[in-house]
Amino acid sequence: MKNLGGSGATGEVVDAVIADLKIPDSEVEQLIPSGQSRVRNQIQWARFYLTKAGLMDSPKSGTWRLTQEGVEAKLTEEQVYQMFQRIHQTVGGDPKSRAEKKAKKEKENLDNDIVEDEAHSESLLETLKALTPKGFERICKRLLTEIGIHDIQITGGAGDQGIDGIGRIRLNDVVNFNIVFQCKRYKETVSPALVRDFRGSMQGRAEKGLILTTGRFTPDAQKEANRDGVPPIELIDGERLVTLFEKYKLGLKPRVVYELVPEFFRSFES
Repeated sequence: MKNLGGSGATGEVVDAVIADLKIPDSEVEQLIPSGQSRVRNQIQWARFYLTKAGLMDSPKSGTWRLTQEGVEAKLTEEQVYQMFQRIHQTVGGDPKSRAEKKAKKEKENLDNDIVEDEAHSESLLETLKALTPKGFERICKRLLTEIGIHDIQITGGAGDQGIDGIGRIRLNDVVNFNIVFQCKRYKETVSPALVRDFRGSMQGRAEKGLILTTGRFTPDAQKEANRDGVPPIELIDGERLVTLFEKYKLGLKPRVVYELVPEFFRSFES
């Protein structure tokens, strides 16, 4: 988190943890019964404990952020383990006091938030994966238009050399440049070979490249996208797609959930 500047989107942070710990793809691809990656689920739980410890918070859905205490913290492995045990006993033990009951309720609420976030994310990704290739290209065009890319044309077809579309990014009234993109409606991971092939196709046609996928990019694919000495390629995986669809409210509508605050009503009991 500190390397990301103290905050980041869920997918961005999770990918950074996986890369920093050098977790092999074979482990990342192991699934739990819900269909989620076991490693990614464990990272979500790590976030839960860090939040309970006051080291992290979530200013909005889909965003993780270090608190000031989290920024300043320099914990050893032993201190981290002790913190885990302390919080686990508080939220997981027998609730004998009001404070413990409140902590348990907060844990349940956060658990529900995680489940709900995962549920709508998985539903959105499954919907995108069910689109036809042309349909996925069109919805990516709509997303990129919302982001601010202009003059987008879908070029996918025979002879497209791996490029599905082209557009223009306008930095100001006089500076603009071309961007080409590729849309991959994948259930599996995207390999570094695909990134290399796409970079070869964009040469001479655009200054910037973008690959969007409903799947994930392998660590080697991410390294290839940012390799020194060649044009960088922006990668948008399934989790980041979900974040962007949320931000621009494409096919999604926010749902307000109200929670009872018992303390408010207690003041009226007497």
